[in-house]
Amino acid sequence: MIVPRTRLNEDTMSKRILLAALAALIIPANGSVLAQRPATTVQVYKSPTCGCCANWVKHLQQHGFATQVTEMEDVSAVKAKYNVPDRVQSCHTAVVDGYVLEGHVPAADVQRLLKDRPAIAGLAVPGMPIGSPGMEVPSMKPQAYDVIAFDKQGQLKVFASH
Repeated sequence: MIVPRTRLNEDTMSKRILLAALAALIIPANGSVLAQRPATTVQVYKSPTCGCCANWVKHLQQHGFATQVTEMEDVSAVKAKYNVPDRVQSCHTAVVDGYVLEGHVPAADVQRLLKDRPAIAGLAVPGMPIGSPGMEVPSMKPQAYDVIAFDKQGQLKVFASH
């Protein structure tokens, strides 16, 4: 039996074609239906001559963060502006989504910070521990270190241990 073409059949076909085209635009080849979010931008303040700071920026980029780098000879004014406690200061300071990052904080801890959104001012890795992101030295054994959370009153607590 031959079914005559009707306006209803043509409208249904047009809708199916349109939906298929939209799905092809929205759903990536791997089948994931989650839309890509734009990369979170980390604003980094560092010395123009600091190689380990540049390596930390690369570490963030390799883990999906966009970065904006401001090079300055003296980063102490930035540390003061964001109330980074003296006890946890390091070689560079960064700001991401309202939080301060001081030193060689691993990208995984930054991701956890942004996911959990704790009531703190920021995270810090005091000093420059060997083996922290940007401080990898193949000829040296990595040091154990803590990522310290600090609040606006300067209170400190361990956020993660590595």
